[in-house]
Parts: sequence; structure tokens; C-alpha cells
Amino acid sequence: MTEQWTPASWRTKPAKHMPGDYPDAAALAKAEQTLRAMPPLVFAGEARRLKSLLGDVSEGRAFLLQGGDCAESFKEFAADNIRDTFRLVLQMAVVLTFAGGKPVVKVGRMAGQFAKPRSSATETQGDVTLPSYRGDNINAMEFTPEARRPDPERLLKAYGQSAATLNLVRAFAGGGYADLYNIHRWTLGFVNDSPLGARYAELAEKISESLTFMAAIGVTPESHPNLHQVEFFTAHEALLLGAEEAMTRVDSTSGEWYDTSAHLLWIGERTRQLDGAHVEFFRGVRNPIGVKVGPTLEAEELLRLTEVLNPKNEPGRLTLYGRFGSDKIAGRLPGLMAATKRAGRSVVWAIDPMHGNTLTAANGYKTRPFDRILSEVKSFVEIAKAEGVHPGGVHLEMTGQNVTECVGGARALTEGDLADRYHTHCDPRLNGEQALELAFLVAEKLKEDRVDMNRRAAV
Repeated sequence: MTEQWTPASWRTKPAKHMPGDYPDAAALAKAEQTLRAMPPLVFAGEARRLKSLLGDVSEGRAFLLQGGDCAESFKEFAADNIRDTFRLVLQMAVVLTFAGGKPVVKVGRMAGQFAKPRSSATETQGDVTLPSYRGDNINAMEFTPEARRPDPERLLKAYGQSAATLNLVRAFAGGGYADLYNIHRWTLGFVNDSPLGARYAELAEKISESLTFMAAIGVTPESHPNLHQVEFFTAHEALLLGAEEAMTRVDSTSGEWYDTSAHLLWIGERTRQLDGAHVEFFRGVRNPIGVKVGPTLEAEELLRLTEVLNPKNEPGRLTLYGRFGSDKIAGRLPGLMAATKRAGRSVVWAIDPMHGNTLTAANGYKTRPFDRILSEVKSFVEIAKAEGVHPGGVHLEMTGQNVTECVGGARALTEGDLADRYHTHCDPRLNGEQALELAFLVAEKLKEDRVDMNRRAAV
């Protein structure tokens, strides 16, 4: 890929999973032009800061926690929903930080995670076939010809919702809501209420003791403002390249191109073709970027992707999210990890334990078993340890709401419970209790590995 890159050079490449059936091309071009005039949602300096933190992750000095909605929606847009997901990420981060002994880089799937690739371009109900629902920034979920017609005005509504979400998140992150002591008090409430709370009580008590000790020696939010606020970043799958192109700007301080729609952007499993439009677009923006890595990817192709997307081998530039399924990870991940290590590629290896563990229940609901999700995360940590690679982080589809979309967990949700509060617009999400439970269970695994590592170092 030696040809000149521009924000629009992707248009010369084949683009998969992007809607090509906008009924009014002029209206689409007008909406994209409007986006070009909009203020950036994030700033280049923030993206560089995230890249630096991800560089620490790639070197094993930090851990990445990335989570949020499968697909944001216009209908569920509410301050309480944003707050609850933000709080959940912070609660999980405190648990993982304490157990792993490393800072946790916090990235939300929010403020832009609307569009989703679909396995089929159409959906049939009875004898009616319509375009598939592709996300609220493209069309609507209702099964009518009008709702399923791609509407360019939705791009502008998604921008407005993303801007409002970021405004609220920034206020929460810097305005005291993220106080470390508050976060821990919220987590203690979960421990007290969870059916398996006794299992997590010891870790929670140790966190309490640490905070008490810190306060005794004068380390409080008043004396150390960093305990009163957090760094929080946003991310989404950059599927609609026209909108991403419109949000791509030259940074005045560096002269480089940044996609200002999010701090981190990733390429999905279905759009990572080396000769495709998405790889072409991603190779030119300077944001930290990611690629989903599934069971069909071979080591040679993975190495070519890392060369194209991170030619200078910069730490923190490229994150690889494994998404295999609990039954496939042992057969596929070791070879891919070994290949990147052997080639000396600087990457963050993280695990997406959601997408490979999706199934359809007997009652027709898509769901994900909690045990399979946990199993894939544990396998990821063990495989990384065996290959001499840092287990860099987890990438979860989750919500702070009390939904019933994934089966299992401490409450032992069954397929019969799914209909109670099944609200997702796309794929099933962990609810707040399941996600925090997962954080405690992953924390136990990280703590075991940290103790083993310290023991070996002392020998």
C-alpha cells in the first residue's frame, strides 16, 4: 500500500457491509457535508493520550477495559443510562486494578457505536422481505418499508446524541462523580446483594482496607485530585466510512489526520480485508485503532494487517481483539499470538468473549451464556501466559441496566427469563450485575497470575 492516502481514498476500494441503497444520493452527500462543518467530538491530543496509555498496556504495565452497548439507540438515549454504564465501567476498573496491580485504561463503547454489520442484507417475516436493521444511524428497527429505508438525516441525529453523551461523560469523569471512594461504596452494595457476594467479600474488604490506609496517611480526594476524577475514552466500530471521512480533520499541532468521531476506532471481523475500504481508511488516521480477530484469520494475513495498519510498529497504535468462542480459542489463538511475538509486532492483545459465544435459545431469543464468556476470558489469560504475551484486556458488550439478555451468572438467568427485559437493538448484553460479577471472577484469575509471577521472580 504505497499509494497516496487521503480521507477519501477508501472510496476506490471495495466496501463491505455498508448500505448501498440510500434512495437519495444527494441527500446523503448533503448530510456528510453537514458533518464536515460540525465541531470535532474528540481532540487529537486526547487520542494521543490514549495511544500512550495503550502503549503501557502493550508492555504489560496496564490493562484495557472496554465496554458498553452492542449498538446505541435513539429510543434508549437517556442520562441515567449513560451514567449507569459509565459507573459500571469504573466499578469494574477498580476491582481489576486492585487484583491485577496495574492501572486500568477505561474505554467506553459509546458516543458513536450505532452501526452494525449484519450477516444478511435482508430480513424476512412471513412472506415479506425488507432490508435488515443496520443501526439507528442508518435505519429503524420497526419492520416496515419506511422504517427500514436508509435515512441520511439519522447521521446528524447520531452526531447530536454522541455530542450530548460525551458532554455528560466528561462532566461525570471530571466533576466528582468518579470519586474512588464513591465507586467502591457502590461496589460494596453489589457485594452485599449478590447471591455470590460472600465469594467477593474478601477482595472488597481488602480494597476498603487500602482506602482506609490511604486516608490515614493523607491520600484523599481533597489532597490528591486524581482520586476525584478519571480518564475515560470513547470507541466504536468505524463501519460507515462516509461519516468517518466527514469527521476526519488535520490536527493543527502535528499536521496529521485524526478521525475526531472517537478516540479509538476498530475494524470488525467482517470488514478487515487487506484490499478493502476499511483497512484503507484506517491506515491513514492517527488514532489508536483495533481489529477484531476471529477463527478464520490465518497468521500470515494477521501479520500483513499489522504491517499495513502499524508500519512503524508504534506501541499503543494497534489493538487486536480475539473473538473466537470458548470452544475455538484454544485451537486458534496460540498460533496467532506466537506469530505476532515472533515477528516482534508491538500490539495490544485483548479478548472479546461475546461474539463467538452467541446462540439462539429455544424460544427464539439470541443470547450468550455467562459461563462461556467467562471461560473464553480465562482461556485468553492462560494462553497469553503460555505464549509469553501480555493479556492486555477485555472488550465487552454490556449495560448498566437490569436487562435479561445473557443467561447464567449469579442470578442463574434461564432462557425462560429472557423475555422479561430483553431490550437490546442488536446483540445480547451482560447486565450490570453480570458484568461486575465477571470483573470479580477475572480479577481472581489476574491475581493468581500476579502471585505466580511474583513467586517465580523471587526464586
